[in-house]
Amino acid sequence: GQALPAFPEDERTEDTKVKGCVSQVWVVIEPDEGRLTLRGDSDAHIVKGLIALMDRLYSGRTPDEALSIDPKEVLGRIGLSEHLSPQRSNGLASMVKRIRAEAEALKA
Repeated sequence: GQALPAFPEDERTEDTKVKGCVSQVWVVIEPDEGRLTLRGDSDAHIVKGLIALMDRLYSGRTPDEALSIDPKEVLGRIGLSEHLSPQRSNGLASMVKRIRAEAEALKA
């Protein structure tokens, strides 16, 4: 999460805020030549790390590729899911839901 680029203050809006997270979380997903680019930030260090993982998982992918990813399976494979509290897991699920909704919208 420390390697995430700075997130502009003017993008910390209700539209970019991820609902369902205990921490403050902002995520922006934009198209870049038909591929997703994810940027985000949080006031919690652990969540910044989760944003960085979601960036690695989804950025650079087409909407179809992004929608085919099973993040639970990937995070289970690396053993992360067993180390997240229920609140963090719910927040992560909200982030994934938001990313998938944006991918669906970009696909259309």
